[in-house]
Amino acid sequence: MQLDQAEIDRGPVVRVPVDALTVAGSPRLAGEDPEHVETLAASEEELPPIIVHRGTMRVVDGFHRLRAARLRGQETIAVRFFDGGEADAFVLAVRSNVTHGLPLSLADRKRAAERIIVWHAEWSDRRVASVTGIAPRTVAEIRRRLAGGAGPEGIRIGQDGRVRPIDGSAGRRVAGDLLTENPALSLRQVARVAGISPETVRDVRNRLALGLDPVPQRRRDRAAQNRTADAEGAQAVPAIGLNRAAGRGRRGPAPDRAALVARLKADPALRFTETGRNLLRLLTVHALPAEEWEALSGNVPPHCSAIVADLARQFAGIWNDFAVRVEADIAKIS
Repeated sequence: MQLDQAEIDRGPVVRVPVDALTVAGSPRLAGEDPEHVETLAASEEELPPIIVHRGTMRVVDGFHRLRAARLRGQETIAVRFFDGGEADAFVLAVRSNVTHGLPLSLADRKRAAERIIVWHAEWSDRRVASVTGIAPRTVAEIRRRLAGGAGPEGIRIGQDGRVRPIDGSAGRRVAGDLLTENPALSLRQVARVAGISPETVRDVRNRLALGLDPVPQRRRDRAAQNRTADAEGAQAVPAIGLNRAAGRGRRGPAPDRAALVARLKADPALRFTETGRNLLRLLTVHALPAEEWEALSGNVPPHCSAIVADLARQFAGIWNDFAVRVEADIAKIS
């Protein structure tokens, strides 16, 4: 299920007795922060509506606000209802507490990732990371040591809802065979059959022209290492939350955004045009290591976190639209 925060925010607001609500299942391992509760209670402003799972009357987002309302002596509180399943309600709770309010601790986010992986083993590491606010490589490490975290064999569902293979090597080989048999096929035609992107097909075509294997050596090595690590992780932990240090297998090298940006900076087609230099500047800003992103998200002042989160979502939407346009241009060329 795709959780649309904007749609929830547009839902009707109703007053609900505070005693009718439950706070079980909070993603915060240590519970609510008493100091933050007191700060909210001392404020003279009306507390923003909280989100409640209608089927269980469990608070999804707004644990601190509910505590503050009780501390104020309020009998009712403003509520927007969420009608999804309980697993979706937990995902929404995590996402909400990562993007606004008092941020979840790193330990909370890792624990939340464990639960989401067990419930949604088919989700890609990046999709789980986008919900929990931790790095995709950290999600991958958590997945490897969880029984039941592997998901459907060979596939993952990404943030856009599309199903993709975990290892693109098979798609590259299919593309290589197609291009060898019929070099006149367009990138888009081959991409559709092989289940990979047109740009990946372009890379396969270039490699074939140079007499190289369609699958780069580093990808073959990474696939072999990941298969070994997954096998070790599957045998290491019988259930979630037990023996957390066990089952951490070897892992192949993760994609390095900084290295990719550095390679683009060396491309004359980008370096020697104004638009190219503008693009490189933007990409450089976003190529921070995952640890720095986590440090940034963990230190946003609570009073401006909602604005920062909203801007981040807007910028993410702009980048997504940009990616769609770039891919559309690639398809036209092919």
